[in-house]
Amino acid sequence: MSGTEAGRTGRRPSSRIASPPGGGAGLGAWRREPSTLVRQAAPLPRGAAAPFVIIAQSQVPGAPTEWEPHAHPAHELVWVRCGALTARVGDRVLTVSEGCGLWVPAGEVHAGRLTAQAELHTAFFAPDRTPVAFEGPTAIAMTPVLESLLMYLARTDLDVGARSRAEAVVFDVLEPSRPQLALRLPGDARVDVIADALLRDPAEDRSLEEWARDLGTSPRTISRAFRTATGLSFAQWRQSLRIHRALTLLSEGCEVQDASEILGYAQTSTFIDAFRRVMGTTPGTYFGASRAAADRNPVSGVRKS
Repeated sequence: MSGTEAGRTGRRPSSRIASPPGGGAGLGAWRREPSTLVRQAAPLPRGAAAPFVIIAQSQVPGAPTEWEPHAHPAHELVWVRCGALTARVGDRVLTVSEGCGLWVPAGEVHAGRLTAQAELHTAFFAPDRTPVAFEGPTAIAMTPVLESLLMYLARTDLDVGARSRAEAVVFDVLEPSRPQLALRLPGDARVDVIADALLRDPAEDRSLEEWARDLGTSPRTISRAFRTATGLSFAQWRQSLRIHRALTLLSEGCEVQDASEILGYAQTSTFIDAFRRVMGTTPGTYFGASRAAADRNPVSGVRKS
């Protein structure tokens, strides 16, 4: 997700993905806060013209940044510091915060939104020279070892032997993370209006029965549609969406209590319990661990783009 600035626009921030002509959630086109940078991604970064195995780079846009829908001829691994990236890949929404990366297979169309002041790091892997494979978009555990290796590989002064040795270790330590926080969008006309409203405002608190009444259908129909399309109940889907938004808010420095209120929770403890159910730990523990890992891994020297 690297490229050149295409324009700016100003609107309130939101996690909503706008609908393209004909209806349905589209890739990218988020509601934008002021000074958002809108970029078109280059197929590959500079320096990738020659044969390569792994090529890495980083950038700090300094403002909220969006990348329009695009694909790369190489696998892409993206991770962040001091912020979060929300990506749309196919029918899934994925959120990347510190300690976690996102693997996007070559040729997979994706779009993304980066929070203000976040450091964005990317590494591209030549498909024909990469001995590991993931079936689709995959959350990757960004351990200090993996991150250090990739930042080391961003140097331009490495000889062939040093680069080859580092790349071999990258492939040894490249592992999926747990949990895999990917939210599938319904893609079902019976409930897409509900998903769209919740993407626009995750704090929307209409109950299943209220939605059924407003849409002229039954709670059972809505429940079945969500379960069939996403594998989650309506309540579980809304909870997962709220946690996606919480990761972004907390990554930007929002306090837990404030994030809880923004997301519509009456009690902070209820929000913490929901976060634990989805992420397996509390917000404080989750972000404390990722920031401690970042502090232990202050490797720099990545080429800026």
